[in-house]
Parts: sequence; C-alpha cells; structure tokens
Amino acid sequence: MRFGVPRRADPVIDVTPMIDVVFQLLLFFMVTTTFISSPGIEVDLPKSSSDVVLGDDDDIDIWVTVEGAVYADDAPVSTEELVALFRRKAKADPNTMVVIKADEGVSHGRVVGVMDMARAEGLSRLAIATEAGDARKDEP
Repeated sequence: MRFGVPRRADPVIDVTPMIDVVFQLLLFFMVTTTFISSPGIEVDLPKSSSDVVLGDDDDIDIWVTVEGAVYADDAPVSTEELVALFRRKAKADPNTMVVIKADEGVSHGRVVGVMDMARAEGLSRLAIATEAGDARKDEP
C-alpha cells in the first residue's frame, strides 16, 4: 500500500481584519471632521485687528457684494424684501442681531443704508463682519 505525501495547502492571507481596520479609520475620520458652513456668496471681508467672535443661529446674515447685490440667507433680496424680513424678525424678537457681511469694496453709504433699514424696523443690534488680521498693515 502506497501512502502519498500529504499535500500542503497554499498559504492564504486573510484580509478581513485589515478591511475592518480601514473601515474603522474611515468612520473615525468622518465623525471627527469639523464641517464649516460657508455661505455661497463670495465676499472679501475687510481686515480687523480685533478678534471678537459673534454668532448665533438666530442672527440675520446680510451679504452686500461689490456689485451692489444684497443677499439674505443665501438668496438675493430686493430692498422691499429686506425691509419685510427685518420687520418680521423684529416682531418675532427685537433683540435679533443683524450681521452685515459687506465686501471690502462696497461703499460705506450702502452699508449704512442697510443698517438704517434694520434700525427703522426696530432691530438695534447691528454688527459688521470682518476677517481676522492686522488692519493697520493695509492702511496707506
């Protein structure tokens, strides 16, 4: 009776643990990533040397572009719509803050006009958004 030499099985690399680790790393990075909500309106904010951070979900964010367009909540608005928005927000909560994010090239008068509209409808908490930086370096 002839007995053959037992065949050795080909070595197999089990990749299941490696796939588990990769998915756990992927899940970890997805959970720990901070998502920054950036508005869809491109505005170059002026520089400021102060670094006071304001912001609340109840704030009214108003963007004024260098072309003269005004946006509220990422949608273009006319002067009448802006006044109606201010009136509605002032009726709901007169302490609502209006944050004006005006492009660096927007005229001062345009920004003051938006501020006056808000104040006329009863919103007195106004802020102008700027970027952190040394404003004195940009001065002539």
